[in-house]
Amino acid sequence: MFRRRLRPSAVVGACLLVAASAATLGAPADAVPADDPAVQVTIDSFDPVAPKPGQPVVIKGRVTNTSSVTFSDPQALACIDRTRLASTAAVDAIPTEQNVPMNDRDSCTNLTNDPQTFKPFDQPLAPKQTVEFSLTVPWKEWRIQDQTGVYVVGVTFRGEPPNSSRIMAGRARTLMPVAGTTPLARTVDTALVIPLRHRPTQLGGRNFANDSLAQALAPTGSLGRLLALGKERKVTWLLDPAMLDEIRQMAKGYVILGQNGESTPGAGQSDAAAWLKDFDVTRAHGSQVILLPYGDPDVAGLLDSGDPLKNLVARARQTTQGYALSGSVEVPASFTNGLLLEGGAAAGRYLGAASGGFAGASESDLNLVSSSSWSAKARPVLTSTPVYDVITPGPDTLVRTVIADSSLTSGGPDQETASSPLQVRQRFAAETALIAASGKGRAASVVVLPPRGWDNDSAATAQLAASLSLPWIKATDVNTVVASNPRPQVARAPKAAQTNGVLTETQLSSVRDLDTATSTMQNLLVDENALPEVMRNALLRSTSAGWNGHPDEARHFAAIELGSANQQLGKVHLVNASVDRGLRKEIKVNLAGSKGTFPLTITNDTEWSVRVGIEVTAANRSDLKITPPQTAVLGPKQKWTPRITASAEQNGLIRANAQVVTAGGQSVGKSQELLIQASQYGSVGWILVGAACALLFGTSFVRIYRRIRTERRNPAPTAETTGETTAEATAEATAEATVEPADTADPAHDRPQANGVPEAAAPDASLKEGVGSKDG
Repeated sequence: MFRRRLRPSAVVGACLLVAASAATLGAPADAVPADDPAVQVTIDSFDPVAPKPGQPVVIKGRVTNTSSVTFSDPQALACIDRTRLASTAAVDAIPTEQNVPMNDRDSCTNLTNDPQTFKPFDQPLAPKQTVEFSLTVPWKEWRIQDQTGVYVVGVTFRGEPPNSSRIMAGRARTLMPVAGTTPLARTVDTALVIPLRHRPTQLGGRNFANDSLAQALAPTGSLGRLLALGKERKVTWLLDPAMLDEIRQMAKGYVILGQNGESTPGAGQSDAAAWLKDFDVTRAHGSQVILLPYGDPDVAGLLDSGDPLKNLVARARQTTQGYALSGSVEVPASFTNGLLLEGGAAAGRYLGAASGGFAGASESDLNLVSSSSWSAKARPVLTSTPVYDVITPGPDTLVRTVIADSSLTSGGPDQETASSPLQVRQRFAAETALIAASGKGRAASVVVLPPRGWDNDSAATAQLAASLSLPWIKATDVNTVVASNPRPQVARAPKAAQTNGVLTETQLSSVRDLDTATSTMQNLLVDENALPEVMRNALLRSTSAGWNGHPDEARHFAAIELGSANQQLGKVHLVNASVDRGLRKEIKVNLAGSKGTFPLTITNDTEWSVRVGIEVTAANRSDLKITPPQTAVLGPKQKWTPRITASAEQNGLIRANAQVVTAGGQSVGKSQELLIQASQYGSVGWILVGAACALLFGTSFVRIYRRIRTERRNPAPTAETTGETTAEATAEATAEATVEPADTADPAHDRPQANGVPEAAAPDASLKEGVGSKDG
């Protein structure tokens, strides 16, 4: 026989507990703790989802004793709050009673008139023990009206802990929509959007970081189960094209690259191929495909970071705009270029910036925003249409936006069980039933979109898909919803905090480094469009919001991709023949004079044509001046050796760095250290050299002048004085005055000079012969 619940006041209970403790030497092992003991009540089945008047309801579930005491005489009882909820706003306002002790919660009245509505358990409920229950509630026991509405119903647990009276130690509630006897006013066109996303795993080519994507693609994996939902129902796929590229590569064959550099064959090739085939089949049946920006980037985090990262949002959207959605079967390759913003990322500054500003932007692009981004008071009304023109501060003041109703996936009404699949199903049925019962005329439209990270095992999404068969639901896609609402109302964008990204500053720093390396490589190429697509896509994958919660994988991915980009940049470098133990040493250069030149050689070991220049900067001196050479184009495997013009005002060793640069001045690879030895005269040195030259030439001039003057004053002696005959003197004079012809037979005239340098005078040649009148 059912016993009524006793409710001693908290004060009386506390006094009794204190008295009992004082009367004994110690508390028994199963004494009641200071806090009320509690059990966990779970509703696993509720059938039918939306009963009609007259139908009985079967509720099945289980009770688990999560306390440390044993409950005697345990019972599970059905309960109801007989307040009819006639609007979605009333459903949102259901009190949670979180701050009310379990035994004092009275919003759900127990049903006790029919034995089917409560179940006594045969044995006491011990700690950690779980028992199942099944309750059947006849329609008359609810004692409610036959009108369409929503009621809060549930199951409570009552038992008797040691040394205490009978208490309610657990409760679980759910929503029961009732399809009244009066026909519903309209149908609800419902577009269920199913996200197909996974964090990046492809490192490049056939190399993957791990097999997590392959596991998700298996029939029992999250992506496998989600895809199965679209085989028999009309749904809308929300897909990251970067993930689709990864799956295509996996279907061709792939390897897992370990931390130690060793690779092992991937295990998901067949699952990837099967998944792609099934995906094309669902498209052939008419399921709409919305493609996210390539890589599913953290839009708010990138925009908050400013230049240059904010530009990656537009690049991701443009990459998707030109994406080739092809498949193995004859299906349309069309898709909708979409954007999804949730929470603070839906603020006007993000929506306005991300919705446009890229080549190929079109009015047909879809901007999806979750209604949970607005506060409850500022949220747009979604009972008739989800299509709004949202006011943003961007270049286009009004942005056409589709608002997904987050209430349809909220579950409830109890916070601790709100995310369970059954609670999600009942909340969806309740909300849509109220929308169908309200208003008149044309059908209402709603968009259902599970939030990120909401349903890891896909069970709740499966319940949503099953609910599309409710009598007042008409399954459709987002394009149809937009087309049926050509004149949207205007709403203000939601407000948000100053920053709203999901990537950490460390992750964003890695993205910056990779962006710098990638842009340098692109600017280095003569044809910037020749940059490998894999490098562009790797940069966009590094911005994925899917890295949230996986910092180690994000760090590993960014390190691999940055190393790959730097490896390509390192193939364009200065040639240095000076190598010691495998390490390149400094390039040594001598600079003679105040201005000189020296050569440097650049080699291009890439497979592309590049345009390069050289910048030389001093590390320890400020007087080194360099005239940079013009840039040059180097084909694959070519070299270029320009001469660098340099000047220094002082002697000594100058340490400098030579850096290969792009035409725009971006550094390419690592710089090379130069040791420049400057050897030249200063101003004092030049004065000394000038004085020495003046003294040398002045002394020579004086000596020559004196010799000539002496010869004129003292003519040559006569023959008698010298002992020579007059005839001999006359012959000698005649010989001196006569110029020998060019064809003289003297061997000295016929012998060529060595290396163009005149031969030295004979040892006995007179000073007079060295300074003859011809020389003077």
